[in-house]
Amino acid sequence: MQQQSQPRQRAISIRFPKDIAVNRRHFALKTSSMLLAAGLAACSEKPAQAAAPSATKLNPQQAYELSAKAQGFTVGPVMAANTVYVYFDTTCPHCGHLWEQSKPLHGKLKMVWVPVPYLRPQSLTQGATILAATDPVAAMELNETRLMARQGGIEVNPNAGDAVLAKVKANMALFDQMGVDSVPLIVFRNSKTGEYGSQTGALETAQLAGMVGL
Repeated sequence: MQQQSQPRQRAISIRFPKDIAVNRRHFALKTSSMLLAAGLAACSEKPAQAAAPSATKLNPQQAYELSAKAQGFTVGPVMAANTVYVYFDTTCPHCGHLWEQSKPLHGKLKMVWVPVPYLRPQSLTQGATILAATDPVAAMELNETRLMARQGGIEVNPNAGDAVLAKVKANMALFDQMGVDSVPLIVFRNSKTGEYGSQTGALETAQLAGMVGL
């Protein structure tokens, strides 16, 4: 990313409350009546916690620049100047909710969806299956539809190849480098203000649009 000639941007980091967290080891649901009204959720390796000052251990601009190295598939205008990165796990229902809510924005928002093998063993091979698909958007849609129907997500393609598996593993290394503990993770630059930000958890369409500056 270019830095030397740009004016100094004020970085922001947003982390909304989570009503449900999913333990990475036990995949058990935990609820909080106080957070339930927020309507937002994330899949996490830890129980739901109070809002933190940053969604990542890196500052938002660093997280955004690091995300440019991620291997994902693009939805929306390919030539758009601004990119929103979404780190997701194929077994995370809250990632599925974010995918569904982002659909109305696909015509005007460039999003790169980055699979990470965070929650379950099949997250790696399912993520590789989506990336290796002739139409990754259709493969993602199939995965989320099957996931929400409790059918286990997309059927794994055994011929996805080691190179694609390596891409998904590399995405996880970036995710770990940012020190994040839940998915989905949204890393963005507001198109109106130029401010960088990061957010964990699902959002509704209007919330997502407002956050990224649409």
